[in-house]
Amino acid sequence: MLIGELSRRTGVSERLLRYYERMELISSERRVNGYREYDDQTVERVRRIRALLAAGLPSRIIRQILPCTFDEVTLRPCPGVLASLRSQLDVLDQRAADLDSARRLLRQTIAATENAAS
Repeated sequence: MLIGELSRRTGVSERLLRYYERMELISSERRVNGYREYDDQTVERVRRIRALLAAGLPSRIIRQILPCTFDEVTLRPCPGVLASLRSQLDVLDQRAADLDSARRLLRQTIAATENAAS
């Protein structure tokens, strides 16, 4: 299938599909005219990529774990995969803690400002 059809079937823009290819997340064959041609399995692979991105994983980790995926959330054991996932979870936990701290400070600032205005 051509990139336009892959885009329609996955809901992912052609530009983003080209980015996935540059990042070596998907691959295509080139026709004589230079057009990209994707096989049917690429549809499922793009769906997996989207699910992993939605889980907060960066493309460098997705590239590492894609060969280990069974479906959108199940992985078979591959060397280094669990360590990468745990590391990314630590990053997300820290971001969540930072956001919680910022939210708490903002609430305090709002409350103090409201009290000063009263």
